[in-house]
Amino acid sequence: MEKKKFYITTPIYYPSDKLHIGHTYCTVATDTLARYHRLRGEDVMFLTGTDEHGQKIETKAREAGVTPKEFVDNIVEGDRGVKDLWKLMNISNDRFIRTTDDYHVESVQKIFKKMYDKGDIYKGTYKGKYCTPCESFWTESQLVDGKCPDCGREVQDAEEEAYFFRLSKYADQVRDLLENTDFLQPRSRVHEMVKNFLDPGLEDLCVSRTSFSWGIPVDFDPKHVVYVWVDALSNYITALGYDNDRYHDYDKGWWPGVNIVGKEIVRFHSIIWPAMLMSMEMPLPKKVFGHGWLLLDGGKMSKSKGNVVDPYILAEKFGVDALRFFLMRTFPFGSDGNFSNELLIQTINTDLANDLGNLVSRTTAMVGKYFGGALPAGCGATEMEKETARSAASRASTMCFGSDDPNDPVLFDLDLVSKAAGLRFDYEEDMETFAPHKALDEIFKVIQRANKYIDENAPWALAKDMETNGKRLAHVLYNLLEATRICGILLTPFMPESCEKLFAQIGAPAESRTWDAAAEWGALPETAAVTKGENLFPRLDMDKALEELEAAEAAAKKAALPAVEVEPQLTEKVDFDTFCKSDFRAVKVKACDAVKKSEKLLRFTLDDGTGVDRQILSGIHKWYEPEDLVGKTLIAIVNLPPRKMMGLESNGMLISAVHTEHGEECLHLIMVDDSIPAGAKLC
Repeated sequence: MEKKKFYITTPIYYPSDKLHIGHTYCTVATDTLARYHRLRGEDVMFLTGTDEHGQKIETKAREAGVTPKEFVDNIVEGDRGVKDLWKLMNISNDRFIRTTDDYHVESVQKIFKKMYDKGDIYKGTYKGKYCTPCESFWTESQLVDGKCPDCGREVQDAEEEAYFFRLSKYADQVRDLLENTDFLQPRSRVHEMVKNFLDPGLEDLCVSRTSFSWGIPVDFDPKHVVYVWVDALSNYITALGYDNDRYHDYDKGWWPGVNIVGKEIVRFHSIIWPAMLMSMEMPLPKKVFGHGWLLLDGGKMSKSKGNVVDPYILAEKFGVDALRFFLMRTFPFGSDGNFSNELLIQTINTDLANDLGNLVSRTTAMVGKYFGGALPAGCGATEMEKETARSAASRASTMCFGSDDPNDPVLFDLDLVSKAAGLRFDYEEDMETFAPHKALDEIFKVIQRANKYIDENAPWALAKDMETNGKRLAHVLYNLLEATRICGILLTPFMPESCEKLFAQIGAPAESRTWDAAAEWGALPETAAVTKGENLFPRLDMDKALEELEAAEAAAKKAALPAVEVEPQLTEKVDFDTFCKSDFRAVKVKACDAVKKSEKLLRFTLDDGTGVDRQILSGIHKWYEPEDLVGKTLIAIVNLPPRKMMGLESNGMLISAVHTEHGEECLHLIMVDDSIPAGAKLC
């Protein structure tokens, strides 16, 4: 019988900088779901990759003095890049796509032409607002306080010849898809899409650009490059071989699949993507799931804001599986979650060290101490327990056995058996509905029940009289090993390496680790060799761990900075007449952003009244955030010779003043009345 096929994808990530914990969260979640479907015996295709075109990449490459391809190659293939991170995090993707791959370029050009030939793409002139960091066009009505509704940053006026996709043509079909099917999950995302995008009226979508060149050329009109979202969204089918000769999986049952994405790109995946597929008369994805964000200090993590968490440091400090587990255990998958190092350490201590680690350690230690590492034959599941397990696994009415005495040990046995054998049913329901956090809740209810079972039966007391209680003691320990085995099977998608170690410690052979075996009580051989082994999850000292983590983060930041040679102060004096030659002008801040690998420098794009933008770098980041300065009028000396700072050219100097605030010296920019026109001479 042919295996059921299952196709699942992450978004393809934008390699404008190293990836952070938010990207890791999405990829670990997708990997966990892929591993779950493999555990069920399905034939899984798991895709991830990178979205490498666009104006932002072109700009960053120019600033770095390299070609766009060299820039993205370093982020994707370089040391501690995207591929290194996924290898570290034990991501089991079957395929990795880069939108610079030749086969993808070939496919996208054919897709663009197909929609053009159908009349769904036409040439026009684009005039509106554009957010460069998000590579997104917006109408005036979609802006929030005049800024990009996704990232909150400034947008630019844009006007250029462009091709448009007739998105409006498919508005009714998309609305029906969203409102009358379960295509988009969680359901709360449907209301957002309908209210914010469909109700105001879908406008046709700009799908090409001429103002930059880093993209896939429109082969029949080469001065245009394909707009990044048509390029990016197509990856889900081009990676299967659609309209290219690299792969041949598109027609083999993989498509349609499940797209896992962050909530900030749900619009593209739930409106634009299905409309494109409708235009090409192709099957739509089975599901689009838009997960929430990981928040840091209440705000979204952002590479441009610099408020990101490095997954390398966390994985190297606490272990890959501990980090994977934390991400899936702590944050409801469809909602936002507040990340903190304290919460990570607390979760490791509470769930992994106290609950799971304690269960495995105590049980294997007692088998070693009381039975020399192997239980005796005849200690396994009773017929009563097997019948109880079958009832629990099938969700039939649980059978009642034993006496009415609440302290009857048989009742303890049957309660543990019922919960462990019935676990797979609830777990499966949660995983199928994209709720891995709930699946973990169910597993840990059983783990906690097993730890309680130890206290109820007090094996150390039974061991005092082995002649009388030896058989009972062996059966209690067997039941603990069985509960651990079942939990280990269902934890495997979350913590694959740790579960391998767990199975080795409890002596579980391969045939007892399967999906079917997770619903069977008594699959562990009675005389399996049990070893104490290493402590899977040592308990952490909170203060010490935080201190070490802070030191590691500081060292990583320092290592990322280029070596700076401190120049001695100049001894040459400047006379007053020379100083008076300084040209002080009012300048208006058009844009401002943090300089990569610098803790203090901000890069300003200024209107100095000449009609040509002026770039000045200023070490003011300690006291200002870039977004707070856009629109302000400052004072600059504009006739200084250019100088290089962090590889960027600075043409002038912004004037600031030092004063004392709360006992600390502060450096503040000199701001003037916004009514003063840019370029006005001030001194």
